[in-house]
Amino acid sequence: MADPTGREAVAAVWRIESARIVGALARYTGDFGLAEDLAQEALAEALVTWPRDGVPRNRAGWLLTVGRRRAIDLYRRRSALDDRYAALAHDLDEGGDAPDGDILWDPDRIDDDVLALMFTSCHPVLSREARVALTLRVVGGLTSDEIAQAFLVPTATVQARITRAKKTLGAARVPFEVPPAAERAERLGSVLSVIYLIFTEGSSASSGGALIRLDLASEAQRLARVLARLVPDEPEVNGLLALLELTAARFPARIGPGGEPVLLEHQDRRRWDRPAIVRGRAALDRARRAGRGLGAFGLQAAIAECHALAPSVGATDWERIVLIYEALGRLAPSPVVELNRAVAVSMARGPAAALPIVDGLSDALPSSHLLPSVRGELLTRLGRTGEARAELVRAVGLCGNDRERTLLEKKIAALDQDVRATAP
Repeated sequence: MADPTGREAVAAVWRIESARIVGALARYTGDFGLAEDLAQEALAEALVTWPRDGVPRNRAGWLLTVGRRRAIDLYRRRSALDDRYAALAHDLDEGGDAPDGDILWDPDRIDDDVLALMFTSCHPVLSREARVALTLRVVGGLTSDEIAQAFLVPTATVQARITRAKKTLGAARVPFEVPPAAERAERLGSVLSVIYLIFTEGSSASSGGALIRLDLASEAQRLARVLARLVPDEPEVNGLLALLELTAARFPARIGPGGEPVLLEHQDRRRWDRPAIVRGRAALDRARRAGRGLGAFGLQAAIAECHALAPSVGATDWERIVLIYEALGRLAPSPVVELNRAVAVSMARGPAAALPIVDGLSDALPSSHLLPSVRGELLTRLGRTGEARAELVRAVGLCGNDRERTLLEKKIAALDQDVRATAP
């Protein structure tokens, strides 16, 4: 009799174990692209077999066994009974060719495989878009449809990016390995950047009708936790994890009943996720204890910690936040960091002190709605209503997110109402 839970079991084990399965197959075959294809074939076979025959006892082992068998079949079809095929056959025999896929997994080897998988899928030879798509596919276990839905692009676009990425890695002969120590720091930065990009799109969606895409943000958090377990002594890994936990802690209060954005000063801090704050502060403490100073992600986490500890916007230590932004600007200068520093300066010293900082960024973010939005807010607080309205109108034209655009339009309407109320 068919097992009605078979498909659900496939989905569950794939989400949890896909990185380990792909990583193990990549180690066995020495071919990253082939490993991902073999894992997908094993997944497809499970979707047919498990609902019909029942769910195996060792689900991940079953998938890995099928993937390894497919690899051996492939080498046989290529008439390449060489050392690679002999090694694969030996490994399969050693693993126990049980119908249930009862393979013993070496925890240390699994960790190495997953870490190597992260470094490979985030290799600098790939474009940013390709790194994100490949990481979500092979490390996160998301389907092409899920990735496409998350980033609001066609599924065919995602599939093309993944295909090109695998071909690029093959053409560049990128080895499936944890990089040597001399290269690790640079490559680790690429891994962290990809996870941060995924989280950023999830926490503040650049387009579409949702302000927050919890599935995407949660996936980035999961990847950060996996990485922190694999390299627990890297301060910037813990800094990123802290940043993600502390930022996500505010999610429950950031959205109103109708899905509208709730600004920081209006958020009910009782709704903030306190366990997430505890986890974030613990990760930040680990980063500080490393003794090498906080990196860019760690400094951003320290800013998020200031917000997490404050009972209200007015009681927030804005001067400390300004100092941290100044340090962040020296370590990782960017227009966005400077714009955020301006917001902190406006809270600590007033809008007049912040406006020159924003004006100095007039050409830095030409296609972003953030700059005119912040400038409009500062001008509003200074009573320069006409100029403020013009900036907010410009922000509306640049904003791609429906929820944020509605909030900006409400600010414009409020300004218009104030003008009418004060008119003679």
